[in-house]
Amino acid sequence: MSQQEFVFLEGEYVDAKTASIPVRTHAFLYGTSVFEGIRAYYNAEDDSMFIFRMKEHYERISRSARIMCMEMKYSIEELCDITIELLKKNNYKTDAYIRPTIFKKAQKVGPGLYDNPDGVLIFTCPLGDYIDLTKGLSVCVSSWRRLEDNAIPPRAKVSGGYANAALIVTDAKRAGFDDAIVLSENGHVTEGSAMNLFLVENGKLITTKTTDNILVGVTRNTIIELAKEELGIETIQRDIDRTELYIADEAFYCGTGAQVSPITKIDNRPLGNGEVGPIAKKIQSLYFDVVRGKVEKYRKWCTPVK
Repeated sequence: MSQQEFVFLEGEYVDAKTASIPVRTHAFLYGTSVFEGIRAYYNAEDDSMFIFRMKEHYERISRSARIMCMEMKYSIEELCDITIELLKKNNYKTDAYIRPTIFKKAQKVGPGLYDNPDGVLIFTCPLGDYIDLTKGLSVCVSSWRRLEDNAIPPRAKVSGGYANAALIVTDAKRAGFDDAIVLSENGHVTEGSAMNLFLVENGKLITTKTTDNILVGVTRNTIIELAKEELGIETIQRDIDRTELYIADEAFYCGTGAQVSPITKIDNRPLGNGEVGPIAKKIQSLYFDVVRGKVEKYRKWCTPVK
């Protein structure tokens, strides 16, 4: 990492130490911003950095922005170019995290999204595995419910909606678990605190539908495609009952942050033999080869920083 670190704020690359927004900024007062989490993976073998599925992430933030009555100041291509330039300036020699945010920047009291211009912030930071991927996770079913599409829609990455995730993961951690699985108001499984969920049953992947109050994950879509094309594993998208969690052969989380995180215990009930399952292992191994640009077929998903 270079001595000076930069962020992109309101059209300029500025020193991360001095970058700031006013304290009355609407997004700070009311959570009225949308964001993405994007990973860049450093391949030490050839001293190269690859941003994984950057275009798809920026396409998703544009959809979140539409839901929140925001205008995109930059095209998808421009945002990609800005991100590449920012990583070049910061010159990391390790895996990195990229956080683009579109935020309501009016300095006013009142929650309305109208008469409220939009700002753009992108910051980056070094980031490795923030979940321990060397062992299976022990998770619980949360007593909190996932937000509904007609409340704060989970399909949009709205910053204010992550108060829901904060309550979920905090209570899970305090109870001695690594994370939690969240149910909808109708009692069906949605996802983890801030990541999508897959079960393995009879050699097939089972996951919730895109209309089941989940964030439609870029990593989720990646897993579905890789499982089918490379491993010959079918994915079934359907409603999932809570008790299905306890009798699944395997389970794992996936997401930009979680990557592919196997689960070995749910509500203190071991899955299978209580060890990381073979399908989760295969998917995890393949995923990490793909994101580091080691699989030529999927280099299309990996944008080099050069």
